[in-house]
Amino acid sequence: MRKIYPAPFSKKRRGIKKNKNKKRRGVYLDYAATTPVDPRVIKVMIPYFKEKFGNTVSLHSFGREAKEALEKSREVAADLIKAKPKEIIFTSSATESNNLAIKGAALANQKKGRHIIISPIEHLCVLESAQWLAKQGFKITKLAVDKYGLINLNELKKAISQETILVSIISASNEIGTLQPLQEIGQICRQKGVYFHTDAAQSFGKIPIDVNQMKIDLLTGCSHKIYGPKGAACLFVRDGIKIEPILSGGEHEFGLRAGTINVPAIVGFAEAIKLCQKEMAVEIKRLTKLRDKLISGVLKIKGAHLNGHPTKRLPNNANFWFDFIEGESIVIQLDSFGLAASTGSACSSLKLEPSHVLLAVGLKPQEAHGSLRLTLGRWTTEKDIDYLLKVLPKVVEKLRKISPFK
Repeated sequence: MRKIYPAPFSKKRRGIKKNKNKKRRGVYLDYAATTPVDPRVIKVMIPYFKEKFGNTVSLHSFGREAKEALEKSREVAADLIKAKPKEIIFTSSATESNNLAIKGAALANQKKGRHIIISPIEHLCVLESAQWLAKQGFKITKLAVDKYGLINLNELKKAISQETILVSIISASNEIGTLQPLQEIGQICRQKGVYFHTDAAQSFGKIPIDVNQMKIDLLTGCSHKIYGPKGAACLFVRDGIKIEPILSGGEHEFGLRAGTINVPAIVGFAEAIKLCQKEMAVEIKRLTKLRDKLISGVLKIKGAHLNGHPTKRLPNNANFWFDFIEGESIVIQLDSFGLAASTGSACSSLKLEPSHVLLAVGLKPQEAHGSLRLTLGRWTTEKDIDYLLKVLPKVVEKLRKISPFK
């Protein structure tokens, strides 16, 4: 029996104001953007803001207490992905972890070669890190993806040369949810003698990951995607992998990440990991069932299309595009009914350009503009899905009537 803990957002917030025409519920379906902090996580964090506030490098008892909490958190993060504690570096965000992995590996290994391989559906922090390296004289290869967002393993083999030092492929697309074959990618990279990094911000804590079995050398994980606080993330760096720090100013985190350690956030991150690890099997089954019901229901709407792989996708992700209407309009209309959704990555949804991910999988710009991302989480219920499936067809019908694209 699954125990339901109270939602961190208040009943007042979930009940948003009513007006004469609509009943607004306050249903959050944007868990890929960020998650509420689990109350159980907050409870564990509070002492580290008050009684246990020491700096981890201080020699006195307050510092030792903070240092002990840091190292216990490192053990928790390592255990989730079957790594060693000394292979976990704590950072402030997945963006920082990705920058450290890509720029750090490139700068530390440029004597061997100056070629890096990525995919076109990476998060912007990976794409822009690669662009920065290109300006420093590195060669960047972007592998093509198929209509589902999957890379071609044979193309990866062909793309690796003697100059290649790093392959960075996202574990699970933050937009369309497609899962890449990490173990096969890792095997190819290991055989070719190149580092393999994966941005696992969306899959870390949600699905099983074994860095040894999958032969991953560098992996990014994130706290606020798994009901932990913002301001904490991690980078797995396999023992023996050479990376150059990108922040200067101290010997924290084995000399790879300068800056005073954010102990409360890291302790919260570790508690969130524990909860995800404990509840993962049940949550995968529950969310997959809700996701499939959602996909089935939305695809009954005329002119609705699924983005991403139908089965090789995150258990909580459903992404669609709709004929003749814009995703921004759908999101605004859903919000008026108390339904929070997204039209793409939260890091780029304010831009007017169509999603680079959807363009990469073959959608035309006008099709990509019609996208809607619905992501589920710990407090999503079947009633929430039923409510969305009741409201969305009406929203689509209304927008189609006034659409200039028909």
